[in-house]
Amino acid sequence: MHDTRRLPREGGHLCYTVAGAGPAVLLIHGLGSCAADWTPQIEVLAKSHTLIAPDLRGHGESLAASGVLPIAQHVRDLCDLLAHEGFDEVDVVGLSMGGAVAFQLALESVPVVRSLTIVNSAPAFVVRNWRERLMVAQRFAIVHLLGLPRMARVLAGRLFPGQDTLQAEFVERFSRNDKASYLAAMRGLLGWSVQQRLGEIRCPVLVVAADQDYMPLADKQAYCAEIPDARLVVIENAHHAVTAEHPQAFNRALTAFLDSNAVGQAA
Repeated sequence: MHDTRRLPREGGHLCYTVAGAGPAVLLIHGLGSCAADWTPQIEVLAKSHTLIAPDLRGHGESLAASGVLPIAQHVRDLCDLLAHEGFDEVDVVGLSMGGAVAFQLALESVPVVRSLTIVNSAPAFVVRNWRERLMVAQRFAIVHLLGLPRMARVLAGRLFPGQDTLQAEFVERFSRNDKASYLAAMRGLLGWSVQQRLGEIRCPVLVVAADQDYMPLADKQAYCAEIPDARLVVIENAHHAVTAEHPQAFNRALTAFLDSNAVGQAA
C-alpha cells in the first residue's frame, strides 16, 4: 500500500510516497523525473523495507522552482523530510541527478546515511570539453525553443531503444514537467562537484553502472576506486534509466547490497 504525503515548504509543499515496513530506503529520482519512476523498486522492496520516494522540488507534484535550483536545496528538503518522518537512518539510492543529491546528503548528514547506492551518476557534473559543452547547449536550446515534449521524445529513444511502451510512458511523464523548474534544476546541477571529498565517505557504497550508459564506465570505475568502502556492479545491455529498463537485474543488485549491509551491522 502506497501513502502519498506532503511536507509544507515555503511557497508550496514537497510531495512524497511512503510504502512498506522495515529499514528505511530513500529513493531519489533524476532530472525531469519523479517518484513514480521507482515503482518497479517499490513493488519489490516494500515487502521488507520502508520506501520513501520524494518528488524533488521542481518535479512531479512538488513545488515549482525558478532561476537556479542547487543540489544543496534538495539536500535541505530531504533532511527536513526525514526528520519529519522520524527516520534516524536510511539507505540512500540515487539515479543520475539523484545520485548527486545522494552524494551530497551522505557528506552533509553522515549519521543519517547508512549506505549509499549511486546509479549511473557521478560525483561531479562539470563541463570538461567541447563535446560536453555542445551537449548541454543542445539540451537548453531544445527545451527553450521546442519545449519539454520534444526533449522527452529525444531522450526516450536514447533511454529505451526499441521499447515503445517504456518510451511512451517516459514521454508522457516527462512532458508534464514545468519548463522553468526543469531549467532551474539543470542549472543547479551544472558545475556541482564533490569529487575532492570522496575519501570522506564512510558508509558502504554501491555504484551501479549500465554498460551502455552515456556516462562512461571508465569514469565510474575511477571514482569508485576513490571511495573507501565501495563496490561496482555493471548491468549489461542496459542504458541510463536502468532501474526501469532492467528492473529485475537492478533490484537483485540493490537487494544483495542492502542484505549484505544488514548482516554486517547485525554481526
